[in-house]
This record gives sequence, C-alpha cells and structure tokens, in this order.
Amino acid sequence: MFSTAHNPNKDHEVSQPPNDSISSLSFSPAADFLVAGSWDNCVRCWEVKQSGTTLQSEPKAEQQQSGPILSCCWSADGTKVFSGSCDKTVKMWDLNSNSFTQVAAHDAPVKTVNWVQAPNYQCLMTGSWDKTLKFWDTRQAQPMMTINCEERIYASDVVYPVAVSILAGRKVKILNLENQPTVHHTMEPPLRYQLRDISIFKKEGKPAGFGVCSIEGRAAIEPFDNTAANSKDKFTFKCHRSIVSDHHKPQDIYAVNGIKFHPIHGTLATIGSDGKFSFWDKDARTKLKTGEQLDNTITCCDFNHTGTFFAYGSSYDWSKGHEFYNPQQKNYIFIRQVKDELKPRKKVVTMQLKCSLRGSERIEIT
Repeated sequence: MFSTAHNPNKDHEVSQPPNDSISSLSFSPAADFLVAGSWDNCVRCWEVKQSGTTLQSEPKAEQQQSGPILSCCWSADGTKVFSGSCDKTVKMWDLNSNSFTQVAAHDAPVKTVNWVQAPNYQCLMTGSWDKTLKFWDTRQAQPMMTINCEERIYASDVVYPVAVSILAGRKVKILNLENQPTVHHTMEPPLRYQLRDISIFKKEGKPAGFGVCSIEGRAAIEPFDNTAANSKDKFTFKCHRSIVSDHHKPQDIYAVNGIKFHPIHGTLATIGSDGKFSFWDKDARTKLKTGEQLDNTITCCDFNHTGTFFAYGSSYDWSKGHEFYNPQQKNYIFIRQVKDELKPRKKVVTMQLKCSLRGSERIEIT
C-alpha cells in the first residue's frame, strides 16, 4: 500500500515539475543546477539555492524534442546539457546561448547519454535500443566510434577511465576509455532478473567497481578487481521489499529503479517502485536510512557535486500496468538536504550478524 501523502519526507518541492513521468535527473558538475528529462518531450533546468536551512528552486528554461526524453547529462564545465530521446536523436542545449541543436543520432530510441572527459579527448557517449554505443565529437556529423553490442542498452555510467553499460539479457559491458574507447570485457552480475540501473563507485579517487540493481528488489556490488583479496567486497543484498513479520505470508517485491553513489562519502542511495528511497553504507553492510513512502513510485535520482543535495523524481513507472495509471496524479521532483545522512558508519566485525547499530539496519547479504 502506498502512502496518501505526496511528500511525507517534507523535502523541498521543485516548482513547475514535468507534466509526465520523469525519466532522468542530473545535477551540474560545476554548480547547483538541476536538469530533468521526462515523457512530456521536455528537458527542464532549475537553479537550486540554499539560504540557511531553506531551499529554493528557480525554473530557468526548458527545451522540447519531438519524442519523450529518456536520459540527460552535462558537459564537464556545466555549460551544456545533452538529452537522448525516443525520436532517435540527441540534442545539445547550450545554456549560455540557449541554442538547442542535434549532435547525435541512432536507429532506435536513445536510452543513455554520458559525457567523457579524458586528458587527450572529450566526447559524448550515447547508448541506444539499436544495440550500439556511439562516441561523438559534437562538432562532427558522424560518430568517432561505434561499438556494436549483443543487446539493447538500458543504462550507463562514466567515471574516467571506465564506462559501464547495462544491456538487455542481464549483461554488463565494461569499457576502457584510455586513449580511445575499447571493450574491456562483458560480464553477468549475480542478479537473476532484468537489470534497471548502474553506477560506478570510487576508491581513493579512482573507479573501483559498480553497483547494479534489478526489478527483483535486489542490488549487487561488483568490484572491478575480482582477485581473492577483494572477494569480500562483492555481494548482493535485498532492498525495496515489504516487511513481513510472518514468514508464511507473501512478501511484496518492488523494482529498484535507480542506484547512485555519494560523490564524497562513497555511500549510496537506491530508489524503488515502492515509493521509497534508502541510503546504504556498502563497506559496513549497513542501511543508513529509509525514507517515508510516497504516494507514487520513484523513477530517478541524483546527488549534486558536493553531496549536500539528493534529488528524486516521483512519477508513475508503469510497473503495475496501464490500469494503475492515474492521469490526475501529479509528478514531483523533491530535493533533500543530506549533509549528514550519508556519512559512513563504523564497520561491524561480524558481517553475518543482523543487529542494530546507532539506529541503522544491517544489510542482509544474499
């Protein structure tokens, strides 16, 4: 059962939200500007300001494509926004000139867009349901490189010199971006159902592995280095499931729609079709917090570059089919101040023990 309140966590409500389901949220890497892509064909930008403990969000501008927006991202300097659409194109929005021009195209809807900032080159990586990853110099009409994949691209993340992409069929493709993009290897994480989102985490400032989540109320942590010394860092855990005191009764299991790592602490957030967000410490195997349940599913999320804000979108994800769609239900974007909520906890020596630690809940390792 969902809550009857659209904002039970009392977080800041972004003004003038999208008119249809929110597919993507992305904070600027340079300042507190937030962009959202949605199924109403629009990409919108807000400036987020903080005065004491109060947040304000000012709508700055919006652009429209001829199909729903599935993904959006920023250039490294925060001056341009890229949006991938069901119209099979990618547009570049120059926020200084407000120009909106096509810079990439595929043969099917574009599901992912990610900016690559390398020492010797910069480009836009796009992933599509046409089963290709393409790399674009945005000044050229043709891609610098095309990588043909086994299946459709569902989600991607980039932390130089590594890129990761989820493919249909529960595959993860790992790319080395040094010098030029090359496929390092393709693997299958220990999740048995469709993968939904992926996010890279860092250790000592370098990409060290990724988190991936699925529709089966479960997520996995996968280090890039799978040697025996790092085997303890590889595990799966259950999340976004109903709490059942009687084990003879069925448990409601929800899709985990998103996973994001905190840019400072390395802790993480997951969001789900249960209308909740949860914060986790993967190193201490600890749940830090679970938000109150919204009256709708949570479809996407992101942290700002300083890790002080957590944005999440509340809109219908169609996980229960068309019969549960309510056209009168509004879509919302909320921003939560998370200065201390994602600080890591002290580790507990015995991993298998489920216990209470400073009001936190141990992750159930599966």
